[in-house]
Amino acid sequence: MSAATVSFTVPSPSGPQPVTVSYARAGRGEPLLLLHGIGHHRQAWDPVLDILATERDVISVDLPGFGASPGLPEGLAYDLATTTSVFGAFCEALELERPHVAGNSLGGLLALELGREKRVRSVTALSPAGFWSEAERRYAFGILLTMRHLSQRMPLPLVQRLSRSAAGRTALTSTIYARPGRRSPEAVVAETLALAGATGFDETLRAGGSVKFTDDVPGIPVTVAWGTRDWLLVRRQGVRAKQIIPQARLVRLPGCGHCPMNDDPALVARVLLDGSRRTG
Repeated sequence: MSAATVSFTVPSPSGPQPVTVSYARAGRGEPLLLLHGIGHHRQAWDPVLDILATERDVISVDLPGFGASPGLPEGLAYDLATTTSVFGAFCEALELERPHVAGNSLGGLLALELGREKRVRSVTALSPAGFWSEAERRYAFGILLTMRHLSQRMPLPLVQRLSRSAAGRTALTSTIYARPGRRSPEAVVAETLALAGATGFDETLRAGGSVKFTDDVPGIPVTVAWGTRDWLLVRRQGVRAKQIIPQARLVRLPGCGHCPMNDDPALVARVLLDGSRRTG
């Protein structure tokens, strides 16, 4: 799956601002845009890409300030409205007319917002952010900040050494994976470095402090899926999502954690493909 970048402009109070986004694209069929969570990178989707690409033109993206995408320029905030605007412009730049979209965590929240704005034709959200109580939000943000600080303080040789054993991979990634031993050593090292180096992390987390998703998403097929072993955004938040978006299909992902793509690739790929087959 070859990586590429695309540049475009996004409106701001001080005029149009240039934004560059890194992405990878593979497969054929209707377009499916994949959005990762805070501190992660597009490689989070690698376990499901080959399956998805048999039926979809898959575009996995590094959010601005994460992975290989540079941070946003001065004058653009890392808030929900700006990031949604960025992906509207990204789709225009790639001539993606209302793609299907799937997202995990922060990416799930963005996917739902793109759906609410009718920019996409279907939404599949895996453990999306924004359905928390205040106590649940503080708990999740505390874990994320701890993960971030540890990733920045751990010497690379230690990360590499830990990644070579299932126990070490568990120590590094068990907050987001229910089955961390299944993640490859190379992937664990790469995502630890991605978390440490994410220039958009602090501002994105700060902007998320006041975010709650409270609107329905009418007229667009919505699937919300939650891992039964998600310890970051606990699964009762999925019930709230169903109450706010009554027409959404709520799917349980047995044995999966917060980032379920690696815990059960076949199940998650099927959920994503089924979600993008639904009609409003």
